[in-house]
Amino acid sequence: MPVRARLALMLAASFVLIGALAVVVFAKGTRDSGGPGFEGALRPPGIPPVSFALKDQDGRTATLAQYRGQPVILTFMYSTCKDTCPLTAQQIKGALDQVGKDVPTLAISVDPANDTQLNARRFVNQQGLTKRMRFLLGTRAQLQPIWKAYGIRPQGRGTGTEFDHSAYVVLVDKNGTQRVGWPVDKLTPEGLAHDLRLLLAS
Repeated sequence: MPVRARLALMLAASFVLIGALAVVVFAKGTRDSGGPGFEGALRPPGIPPVSFALKDQDGRTATLAQYRGQPVILTFMYSTCKDTCPLTAQQIKGALDQVGKDVPTLAISVDPANDTQLNARRFVNQQGLTKRMRFLLGTRAQLQPIWKAYGIRPQGRGTGTEFDHSAYVVLVDKNGTQRVGWPVDKLTPEGLAHDLRLLLAS
């Protein structure tokens, strides 16, 4: 190959490499600046959460509509859980502490047979989330459409077996739209606090 052709190819390759590096640096700078990106997984755009009216651990009715204009943390728990649910509650508590203000937090029952007001109140108190989390209760018929809408499998018991519920945290924005989802095994107080700050600022 003539020397001039080799030089032209080398020059072209250099431009491609420089362009690729510029894209990487720009993308990294955008991420590190906290830009529009959430730490959790983005929900498909424009999905409103299913509406509901459920009693909490103190017998007061809670709806999502009453929190319009502020972000909401929505999760799914059962009050006699000894592992995943207390861990999720502590992750949420840590995020609220980092944000420095309380964000409405609603935990929806996935075990209606055992999630009594007494058990739910005890769970919230034990997690140090009194007045910070509302544990929402209902019959299976009331809760089933909510589980279905969010893709949640409830806590289950069969003949000699027991299977765990889907463990998930959803952030609803001020406009009442699902924005971010966190599988509990990926949830951290730092990541959740980051996403809450973005929603509070929007």
